[in-house]
Amino acid sequence: MEDRNRLASRRDFLKRFGATGVLAVVGPSLILAACGEKGQVATTAATTATTAATTTTGANAAPVTSFVEPRTALSGELKVLLWSHFVPSHDVWFDAFAKDWGDRVGVAVTIDHIGVGDVPAAIAGELQSGKPEHDLLQYIAVQSQYEPSVIDMKDVVDEAERRYGKMLELTRKSSFNPNTGKFYAYAPAWVPDPGDYRKSLWTPVGLPNGPSTWDELLEGGAKIFKEQGVQLGLGMSQEIDSNMAGRALLWSFGGSIQDKNEKIVLDSDETIAAVEYMKKLYEQAETPEVFAWGAASNNQGLIAGELSYILNSISAWRTAQGTDTEIANDIFFTPALAGPATAIAAQHVLYNWLIPDASNVNVDAASEFLLHYTENLASATWASKLYDFPAFAERVPKLDSWLDNDPFGAKPADKLSVLKTATDWATNLGYPGPANPAIGQVFGEAIIPVMYADAAQGNKTPAEAVKDATAQIEAIFSDWRKRGLVGG
Repeated sequence: MEDRNRLASRRDFLKRFGATGVLAVVGPSLILAACGEKGQVATTAATTATTAATTTTGANAAPVTSFVEPRTALSGELKVLLWSHFVPSHDVWFDAFAKDWGDRVGVAVTIDHIGVGDVPAAIAGELQSGKPEHDLLQYIAVQSQYEPSVIDMKDVVDEAERRYGKMLELTRKSSFNPNTGKFYAYAPAWVPDPGDYRKSLWTPVGLPNGPSTWDELLEGGAKIFKEQGVQLGLGMSQEIDSNMAGRALLWSFGGSIQDKNEKIVLDSDETIAAVEYMKKLYEQAETPEVFAWGAASNNQGLIAGELSYILNSISAWRTAQGTDTEIANDIFFTPALAGPATAIAAQHVLYNWLIPDASNVNVDAASEFLLHYTENLASATWASKLYDFPAFAERVPKLDSWLDNDPFGAKPADKLSVLKTATDWATNLGYPGPANPAIGQVFGEAIIPVMYADAAQGNKTPAEAVKDATAQIEAIFSDWRKRGLVGG
């Protein structure tokens, strides 16, 4: 039983973030799965977890959940805070999966889902309180700025690598600080960030396979906007997708925030050229709404036929599959766009699981649950309808075959095959350096999208916008260097 203080704290949490976006796992018969931003409809379903080896009974059969005994006896509670997945079927699976594990190991598991836009403030509040409400916190982007407030996850990483082989370098660089030798997070899964485009809009401008370069994006997007009245969907707002798109453009033009040694190099001709490009793209192919978008705005616009191209995951398309098959069949995907320097993009989602460094946290249960989750990454990938990709490839041996022949009704069936090479064109925040705490703070403060927006709106010249962003970033890096957490 929870004491009064614990109950009051939970009531405060529910009041702050809204009951519709929060789920408490109280039994296998009731599962509420909320998806995305506030106001989206929760889904109710009943499900149970199955125990067996992780195998399938056919080429496109669902994986079966497996159970591995924890390394130590567990007890007490495990309270988990995480986002409401953009593919609701994932949360239906996850909540039953977590409850079943808790029943097996003697831990009372509670899962709280909130909208993705609310997660950063919730994590910040819990870590700053000194007495977090949850034992395990998850966000979909790097949380390196909280390194001083979380435990080292090296034990979990080492055990996972002992069992499943080396972690994907992309996720390692997004959860490990080489300056301190600390894993500030555990990153067992990630999500690619391809281009999503409406084929019917791009075919009339001579690009039926979508744009392959930033030049083609501008040329084709401007023509579509002029002739068909449909704009491009690259945001310049203080939200996650604008952050990711801005970095893909920056890197492809040869710019970056830091070099591989964590020295700030943003103020460069390459960065200015990228900002000039974004200004031109806005003037020729976008409208002012891109400055006020939330995380779901580009998804919604693509589905509604109001955007011709976005940088995003596959979630908008999966949503359309359930609401309008004609639209779903018109959405296709491209790899990272090529610029003057290269063709790379950030990951769309990089799961960072954090365990707060506080005396009231059930560290053993949190650690063992993450290992159990890693054991069952095939089920996570399947339940997310191929949205989530593994950081341990051997855990999802059929991923490529699923991408070649989508189990969930893609038309054509191989629509997702472009994602088979995603690790070749995806990189970590902080590239070509690590995702250190300064990079995490720069991301959290949306300095890069604001840099683009300042120039696009004419508030500053591209050179001025770059110089001002550099000054902000230098102050952030300086602070973290004084604390010994950033190199350079």
